[in-house]
Amino acid sequence: MAYEVKGVVARGKGQPVTVETIVVPDPGPGEAVVDVQACGVCHTDLHYREGGINDDFPFLLGHEAAGVVSSVGEGVTNVAVGDYVVLNWRAVCGECRACRKGQLQYCFNTHNAAQKMTLADGTELSPALGIGAFAEKTLVHSGQCTKVDPAAPPTAAGLLGCGVMAGVGAAINTGGVQRGETVAVFGCGGVGDAAIAGAKLAGATTIIAVDISDRKLQWAKGFGATHTVNSEETDPVEAIKALTGGFGVDVAIDAVGHPKVFEQAFYARDLAGRVVMVGVPTPGMEVTLPAIEIFGRGGAVKSSWYGDCLPSRDFPMLVDLYLQGRFDLDAFVSETIGLDDVEAAFEKMHHGEVLRSVVVF
Repeated sequence: MAYEVKGVVARGKGQPVTVETIVVPDPGPGEAVVDVQACGVCHTDLHYREGGINDDFPFLLGHEAAGVVSSVGEGVTNVAVGDYVVLNWRAVCGECRACRKGQLQYCFNTHNAAQKMTLADGTELSPALGIGAFAEKTLVHSGQCTKVDPAAPPTAAGLLGCGVMAGVGAAINTGGVQRGETVAVFGCGGVGDAAIAGAKLAGATTIIAVDISDRKLQWAKGFGATHTVNSEETDPVEAIKALTGGFGVDVAIDAVGHPKVFEQAFYARDLAGRVVMVGVPTPGMEVTLPAIEIFGRGGAVKSSWYGDCLPSRDFPMLVDLYLQGRFDLDAFVSETIGLDDVEAAFEKMHHGEVLRSVVVF
């Protein structure tokens, strides 16, 4: 039987979201229905509402979530009813050219549920990142469910589903931060602060936070930043060089996704350093750099998609670190809210008032 639940829907570009009745079908082959317990309000959801991803309205928003599997379809073996899971948008196929090379974190053909959730009138919904978790129940491919230790509360564990994993992975997986290295992170929202926390976990000794907001810079200190730079008041490249003996950092992470910020990150790194873009640019943005600088500095220029993570490997590890008291996921949660408060949470996010608002069911 199908389930009727409440969910947050974006019906049109720039329109305020609405809470509506959603019809969730029984899971088919390879699918699972998850009772969502908590879901973070991520900037990607706002991108969907603003038409910045595509125009496949209406969208069922929400994707940064944890919950319990309530039913599974035929052939599902990786999860069972009652399993506590974090949802992910990289359900690897195992068959594409990346998977065949053993690089599952670059899977080009990640799985989503074959069936569609709908509005009460039968209108098909497009779930954000193939998940749609601003709802009491959601239908996903079983590969989008990653089992983790149920001792971790869903408000914390769910954040691994997107923003926190993107930031931590940008530092550890993409940037390859090593013990004793120096790191600069540009942009100290949720993803940037997660990159700072990841750099700290990896053993970086100097971690420089860069932002235009003193409030965000103060937050960054709590996640492990050893130095802060307000780039509205100080040239961040010169400030970073001054803090690193005139050389620049080993790893510079752009968590903003703006050409000017990327340029600052590029010039703030040492010779043979790595620069990582994890902030999401808009389609029309362009970066122009002198070819001789790209050649002459050596090192690497990388983009980080979902923190180059493999959920089955990285989610349980980070939950274990959280339970050991070594990775403070709770610090990312600015407030817990209800479904009716998502639109207000978007406004707070826009003004930089929160790291994460988390919907609790």
